[in-house]
Amino acid sequence: MRAGVYSPNHIGNDATILNMVAEQLRKRGCEVKIYSEEQFLAGKVEESIIVNMCRDPKSIALLQKMEDDGRLVLNSGYGIENCVRERMTRILLGNNIPYPESFVVNTDEVVKNRLQKADIAQCWIKRGDQHAMHKEDVTYVRHAEEAQEMLQEYFLRGIPRAVISKHLTGDLVKFYGVKGQPFFYWFCPFVANGGKYGYELLNTGSEAIKAMGQKIKALCTKTAEELNVKIYGGDCIISSDGEVKLISFNDWPSYAPCRAEAASSIAKSIMAEIKEYRK
Repeated sequence: MRAGVYSPNHIGNDATILNMVAEQLRKRGCEVKIYSEEQFLAGKVEESIIVNMCRDPKSIALLQKMEDDGRLVLNSGYGIENCVRERMTRILLGNNIPYPESFVVNTDEVVKNRLQKADIAQCWIKRGDQHAMHKEDVTYVRHAEEAQEMLQEYFLRGIPRAVISKHLTGDLVKFYGVKGQPFFYWFCPFVANGGKYGYELLNTGSEAIKAMGQKIKALCTKTAEELNVKIYGGDCIISSDGEVKLISFNDWPSYAPCRAEAASSIAKSIMAEIKEYRK
């Protein structure tokens, strides 16, 4: 299970999806034991197949060692590490994945001039060194001076690196997917500035909306491949001209709006990975 400190505002949701997947695997004939992340770090896990929601840096290193030693690890410890904000930003930009204009900085760095030169006012300051632990680890700021102040706060909290990403206008879309499965769930939690991809259009089943869903899924499938993550979710922005850009990509989210269908698809994906592993 994921340690509670890495489930800000989602402890119950994260536990629920993992338990639902475990039950789906049991129905398919698997023996499943559930451990806490603390038990995992204490060396209690001896199984050769490890399905995990871990995010503690020590857990990630241990998962990578187990994977290198021949165990099946889902999500891969290397994929989980790739979803840490700084590393993810470099990978996505390096592989031409549509993503906001971004750069990585030290939190004791002066960035006002750099932001002003890049003509970036509204932006997001995001913890770069590890997965988010508090809601303040991803913070919206309105101008360069506020960005500088937020970086100072990060520095005082002991966070050495941050990612600054330009704020994108458009409709926010949340998505959930599972590699190798037809399952893909996406929705607009709200519509910005009367955007054209709101609930009304989503509920019409129009060809334009279906095409947009396919476009988002294709982008997420490519991103999951680049990051080496099989169980994933995140957020993207659809601009007024229909351009899609990722703004976040997460290893094993809670799947809160679509748990039942997601749990079945995750279990099917895990069973396929086990079959391949046993070859």
